[in-house]
Amino acid sequence: MTEPTPVPDVAGGGSRTATVTSPPAARVGTTSESRTPAGTYGRHAAGGEHPVNGHAVAVGRPAHPASESRTADDVEAGIIALWHTYGESHEQALRDRLVLHYAPLVKYVAGRVGTGLPAHVDVADLIQSGIFGLVDAIEKFEPERGLKFETYAMQRIRGAILDDLRSQDWVPRSVRSRARDVERALERLGGRLQRTPTDRELAAELKIGLAELRELYAQLQLTSVVALDELIAAGRNAGGAGSSLAESLPDEGAEDPIATLVDQDSRRQLADAIAQLAERDRVVVTLYYFENLTLAEIGKVLGVTESRVCQLHTRAVLRLRTKLNEQLEA
Repeated sequence: MTEPTPVPDVAGGGSRTATVTSPPAARVGTTSESRTPAGTYGRHAAGGEHPVNGHAVAVGRPAHPASESRTADDVEAGIIALWHTYGESHEQALRDRLVLHYAPLVKYVAGRVGTGLPAHVDVADLIQSGIFGLVDAIEKFEPERGLKFETYAMQRIRGAILDDLRSQDWVPRSVRSRARDVERALERLGGRLQRTPTDRELAAELKIGLAELRELYAQLQLTSVVALDELIAAGRNAGGAGSSLAESLPDEGAEDPIATLVDQDSRRQLADAIAQLAERDRVVVTLYYFENLTLAEIGKVLGVTESRVCQLHTRAVLRLRTKLNEQLEA
């Protein structure tokens, strides 16, 4: 049984007439009026009675609420539609949405590439380089060819990371290639001979002369640069902490503590030896070495000739030398 029921017009200006069907008592369905204009269910859609112009109308619970998360098929369909739209317009906003969706690929590739790199290479720098590769892959990808984008993008991301690393490397690529050849030859000879191969054996394995091998060693020294912030293996303790390589480098301008102690001890011994000299000899040594007077000036102070002062100086030096030798032997 149906009857016309007046419903307020959402646009204003009077009312409109909606037909509400009274379902059987055993089964009640959801009417089209139980949704909000935005397409989501209203607060009365969970079940119970829905008032329409003062009349109570029973409304059933929906089988699939809109609040449920989307399935993987829905996400895949959305990405396909996004690729189709981006292929037609090439808008930057759509490209940015694709970059956000495929951003985990960059982190994965950067982690794989960074595994064999030195410790001072930051993975964040690799990710930054990989983002440029991902953007380039999105701009150049052609979905109509039927290829999988992830496979194509991983190659472009890896290539962008390697290109950035090569641009920062001060060693020529030819030298890097020769270094890898030497490493492989050493591994082969070590496994075959069960010992460290000699230079002559390594040169024969590389099919080069001994002089050329030594010249190659000089070139490979450029590849053996160590960062000052890296830890010394010998300085590491059980907790993993240790002194840095920079702390182990000698300071040419610093005072040597051993030399300072030896100098202080020598001064003390010399002062003791001078104190044991005769008074006149002690005066000659003090005026000559500490007051910087000449022998003639010392002679005027003592009232003797310059030759006599020279004799006193010689005798004082010999006595000091004897006393210092006695202290060293003791």
